[in-house]
Amino acid sequence: MSQTPSITCTSLSFSWPDGTRVFDDLQVAFGSGRTGLIGANGSGKSTLLKLIAGELAPSGGTVRVAGEIGYLPQNVTLDTALRVDEALGIAAKRVALHAIEAGDVAEEHFTAVGDDWDVEERAEAMLGELGLGRIGLDRTIGEVSGGESVLLRLAALLLRRPDVLLLDEPTNNLDLYARRRLYAAVEAWSGVMVVVSHDRELLDLVDQIADLRSGEITWFGGNFTAYEEALAVEQEAAERMVRVAEADLRKQKRELADAQVKLARRKRYGQKMWDTKREPKIVMGARKRAAQESAGKHRIMHEEKLAEARERLDEAVEAVRDDDEIRVDLPYTAVPPGRSVLTLRDLELACGARVAGGLDLHGPERIALIGRNGAGKTTLLRTIAGELQPVSGEATAHVPLRFLPQRLDVLDDGLTVAENVARFAPGATNNRIRARLARFLFRGARADQRAGTLSGGERFRATLAALMLAEPAPQLLMLDEPTNNLDMASVRQLTTALESYEGALIVAGHDVPFLDSIGVTRWLLLDGELRETTPEDLGFPA
Repeated sequence: MSQTPSITCTSLSFSWPDGTRVFDDLQVAFGSGRTGLIGANGSGKSTLLKLIAGELAPSGGTVRVAGEIGYLPQNVTLDTALRVDEALGIAAKRVALHAIEAGDVAEEHFTAVGDDWDVEERAEAMLGELGLGRIGLDRTIGEVSGGESVLLRLAALLLRRPDVLLLDEPTNNLDLYARRRLYAAVEAWSGVMVVVSHDRELLDLVDQIADLRSGEITWFGGNFTAYEEALAVEQEAAERMVRVAEADLRKQKRELADAQVKLARRKRYGQKMWDTKREPKIVMGARKRAAQESAGKHRIMHEEKLAEARERLDEAVEAVRDDDEIRVDLPYTAVPPGRSVLTLRDLELACGARVAGGLDLHGPERIALIGRNGAGKTTLLRTIAGELQPVSGEATAHVPLRFLPQRLDVLDDGLTVAENVARFAPGATNNRIRARLARFLFRGARADQRAGTLSGGERFRATLAALMLAEPAPQLLMLDEPTNNLDMASVRQLTTALESYEGALIVAGHDVPFLDSIGVTRWLLLDGELRETTPEDLGFPA
């Protein structure tokens, strides 16, 4: 009798070759249903999936998977020379099927096909469900976009019908339409699924949330929205416990101080009695010893109470999450409502996309630039930034602008965070740079970290700081897929930073909840030509 599909990690430990410990005696099990695995950048989410998939070997403990496993890594790379059927893993079966249909009844053909006589039909149906029906099985991977490559890899996994499916940031680099296809595939999944993602819409499709923090997992029933609500209640209770523990600590300090005053008075009284010799020496000596013993016990009791109160406060503080928010005050980024910020005129881009007629951006508008993968969104932003020349037409910025690319290659890896910011603001003093960096959560020694040693979330924060603190202050900020690879805390930090920004904003992206959260005022769709649209027109709720 076959086992029920499941994943069990027992006493799991893992360290990187440099000795950095990721897990130490981790106990976790994943059963049927969809689990959203969340946690801060660098907490070990991708590492845990690789350990389960067998791509990494644990330092200690065991990983047991009941059932066949399918794994979609974060960075999907496929050989561009492969045909689609080879990428799907069905090429040999297709060859055998076609040989049998042509009259070749060799035994090896029947062995290759097995029971999978409808493999071509299933593959074509799967491609259709994922929006890849037009590709066909005989095209090469070099002819499909990056987002289509991700969906092809997913299609290959689904065709295998694994019992356990592991997905690591599957919506990265997927456009709005491809994301919808992936959401539908996730919703239809009936086996064991563990998905690592920062995509709110995807995480709202899961059955439970596994929160990985400090090497341990805490479980929350329901989807991400339910998790946030439960966490808010939990954090409110934790903060209340901190206040209670702080009050208890103050009380214990007062009681210890009062006890010390009383003991000092008794000591003075005893000394006075000794000095005046009002009682026999042997009686006074016995009293003195008893008083000292009592005083010692009294002091120890209060000190123990004080230590216990401090311990309770430490435990209460530990339960409160330290998810700091970026708070910046950038008055020089403000743009008056009527001011002309950007003009596009009869623009034709190197990728073939066009801005027919013209487009004007005025004041502190917030524009969402959306479109399919490969439509030319990045090319348009790079053209506006002056990094690429248009085929024809013109793009004119009327205010200082800065561009945050997907690759985050703005920073010099050999320089510290503070030195990188200084490159963009050469007139600013070191003290001024450090004071401003503190608001981006780079306080003290953190500002002296070299850019090459930063985690993904830290690197994004440092790049954002370098651009927003640049001189002259940017009054037009352009961001290309800013939430890719950011954990939920980093996305919240980005959102709060942009709330403080008073200039014009253009964000190319597919993360609709994030775009809604930053107060987008206009939606532009690039689909051959640039045109205005609305989320409702695209089939998304307002």
